Amino acid sequence: MGYVIIGNSAAAIGCVEGIRRVDKEGEITLIASEKHHTYSRPLISYLLEGKTDLERMKYRPDSFYRDMGVDARLGVTVTALCPRERKVVCENGEEIPYDKLLVATGSAPFVPEIPGLERVEGKFTFLSLADAQALEAALTPESRVFILGAGLIGLKCAEGIAGRVKSVEIADLAPQILPSILDERAARRVQNHLERQGLRFHLGDTAARFEKGRAFLKSGGTVDFDILVVAVGVRPNVSLVKDAGGQAARGIVTDDTGLTTLPDVYAAGDCCESVDLTTGERRVLALLPNAYLQGECAGKNMAGLPARFDQAVAMNAMGLFGLHLITAGSCRGEALVQEDGGAYKAFFVEDGLLKGYILVGDCLENAGVYTALIRERTPLSTVDFGLLRERPQFLAFSREKRREMFA
Repeated sequence: MGYVIIGNSAAAIGCVEGIRRVDKEGEITLIASEKHHTYSRPLISYLLEGKTDLERMKYRPDSFYRDMGVDARLGVTVTALCPRERKVVCENGEEIPYDKLLVATGSAPFVPEIPGLERVEGKFTFLSLADAQALEAALTPESRVFILGAGLIGLKCAEGIAGRVKSVEIADLAPQILPSILDERAARRVQNHLERQGLRFHLGDTAARFEKGRAFLKSGGTVDFDILVVAVGVRPNVSLVKDAGGQAARGIVTDDTGLTTLPDVYAAGDCCESVDLTTGERRVLALLPNAYLQGECAGKNMAGLPARFDQAVAMNAMGLFGLHLITAGSCRGEALVQEDGGAYKAFFVEDGLLKGYILVGDCLENAGVYTALIRERTPLSTVDFGLLRERPQFLAFSREKRREMFA
């Protein structure tokens, strides 16, 4: 069996390991545009901050490709997928045949069309290691940095560079920071913390046009800057599958085995859609744990072992200037909120099930218990949820459930 994997991040690595759990001998060819050894993208802000280095960013050891029997062709871009001929075409003209193919092409930064943006010289995105290295080379202690986007990418970029520049200002059209994962009260708490670190926000606002070194905001204000970081979002890389005739909406459409609408072509990771367990909706969940599990599932199926990935849940765990937070699921149903000086907890309950939660501050211990309640769709009537909300612990479960969990 000849396997080809396009990509080299979490989904691709999950696929390699999924295949090798079933097929120890098949040929695996991995092709990736980035020249780097597989690395953990969430760590690029820590690289800028000096809290990690290139060696510790590696997602797998140096020997990974050799140990797994992978022919890794890094720095090579696939330009076309030919499902009838069962081959992929690379930019250098090489054609590589496959029996089973995984597309794990991830996503690319979305750069909006704003008048004058094309003339901004010190302009960067913040999604890849190359992006971080290019930004780092431009930073000076006198740099004034303006970040478009107060989501996960924009705020992690701000954390990574704040101690190395003169100022950081951030704008976002949303009325709050981290609008995709936090409710209003949690966002306010986190924003207050970030403002104490020197960050300045322009929320419900964004750049209407640019001139050299100056952004003119829709509100009428201006921001002067030396460096601009565009972090307003990403777009899944779907063109290979879509151009080959495969179905793609926001992301590549797959079934719960990872199979696309093209024969023997699978997809996993940030380029494809998942069914959100908490909402039943099909959407892109651009998260490393989901990407790995999708890739692993696809790899097993490619190697002939039936597997399903049907527990996709939006989940984020992050720290910002020493303040830590975890979110999972969706903000659906009744909100049960507990708040004190050191912690914020919000639980979202619908139809007797936990649909999501937000934890900020000194209350993150054993949060995996809440995630398990979501993934397993555990009826809250079968647990002491009041006790769990105070502190996740095994005593909140029935004796039978505790026996099952420990087993």
